[in-house]
Amino acid sequence: MFFVDTIEVPGLGNRGYLAGGARTAVAVDPPRDIDRMIAAAARRGVRIAYVAETHVHNDYVTGGLELARLTGASYLVPAGARVSFPRVPVCDGDRTAVDEDAGLVLRALATPGHTPHHTAYALEENGAAVAVFTGGSLLIGTVGRPDLVEPRLTERLARAQHASAHRLAGELPDETAVLPTHGFGSFCSSSQQEGGGTTIGKEKASNEALTAPDADTFVARLLAGLDDVPAYYAHMGPLNAAGPAPLDLTPPAVADPGEIAARLAAGEWVVDLRNRVAFAAGHVTGSYNVEAEGQLATYLAWLIPWGKPVTLLAETPAQLADAQRELARVGIDRPAAAAVGGPADWLRPGETPASFPRGTFADLARSHPAEGVVVLDVRRASERARGHVDGSVHIPVHELRGRLHEVPDGQVWVHCAGGLRAAVAASLLDASGRDVVAVDDRFDRAGEAGLTVRTYE
Repeated sequence: MFFVDTIEVPGLGNRGYLAGGARTAVAVDPPRDIDRMIAAAARRGVRIAYVAETHVHNDYVTGGLELARLTGASYLVPAGARVSFPRVPVCDGDRTAVDEDAGLVLRALATPGHTPHHTAYALEENGAAVAVFTGGSLLIGTVGRPDLVEPRLTERLARAQHASAHRLAGELPDETAVLPTHGFGSFCSSSQQEGGGTTIGKEKASNEALTAPDADTFVARLLAGLDDVPAYYAHMGPLNAAGPAPLDLTPPAVADPGEIAARLAAGEWVVDLRNRVAFAAGHVTGSYNVEAEGQLATYLAWLIPWGKPVTLLAETPAQLADAQRELARVGIDRPAAAAVGGPADWLRPGETPASFPRGTFADLARSHPAEGVVVLDVRRASERARGHVDGSVHIPVHELRGRLHEVPDGQVWVHCAGGLRAAVAASLLDASGRDVVAVDDRFDRAGEAGLTVRTYE
């Protein structure tokens, strides 16, 4: 008998896996916070004998090196990956006995495309494949994006993705469970698909890499659908190749109101983790809002200048601890300082909270068009192409900090697809002294509210 436990990393849209028999197991693509993987092994009563990476990750800091060090496990890394630490180099066809008593073997399958060295691992029980850990190769309905390594390699890697997907579909039984690392909201996925579980047979019927009429058609569609790449991805690959430092989740230093003010005056980032409703109602002037319950790590790491000190403001110690853990997954290891409570706890005597109004698309329709009213769309270009408010200005939220000077004078009504990114953008605008209204509404209601929605021809 075998088991496969899934370690969810929902904030980044990723999954890691623990698989094994009664005695020993392998951890595949573990996240930076390895305590959850260790706890999963303890619940199963198994020893982690192997840690396997499908590739050098571009979207998060791996916990593989530290997990192997702490457990004494062999660290399996594709042989083609250029890394600076000792590991067991894995080549196509290599077989690793995960649990001999259970007849479990891990077979390496070279699947270049997401990266040149990408390797999938088929889990075989007594010689029959029962699952395949596909990393960033074959995902649910799609494949991992091929443009994260080097622009000159993108088309070549896209063609390799097609070939790798067909290899997996051709060599593995239809009932083989497909267990990808990316594709659950991750920007490493070439497109966003729904679903939690799949098999080789299901992917043959629905995956764009396997249903396209030929490689040329697939490559053209894949390249045309690629979206923006989070800026922090540029730092993840080199960090993982060098070998990440051990994780430190001890609480950060406590910041009092004077220190918060001093850090703001020094140009550092002070990030309020509360929900957007609470932030709009009252916050420290100059602070930014990135909700802890949203894609905190993705958007904060995308927006903040890499390496800039950040102070976190949270409602509770638990919210702060969760945020610190999530940020560490993308290399923001140690907040400069932190404080818990609310604006009354974070402001100096005599200071009052800043605030700005929120509205809906119906509210916007009553004000637009009008002299001095600016509609700012902070969605990605691919979203805007499917429909946008006539006359609106477009600056994606991840570009806004460097393009604030492009926002026309007037009262800025800022919107996204659902409200979260609009709140982030509104906080950036508010901190720069602009008169802003955050549209906290779904974009599909814009037309119903009476606004003219156009699409690009």
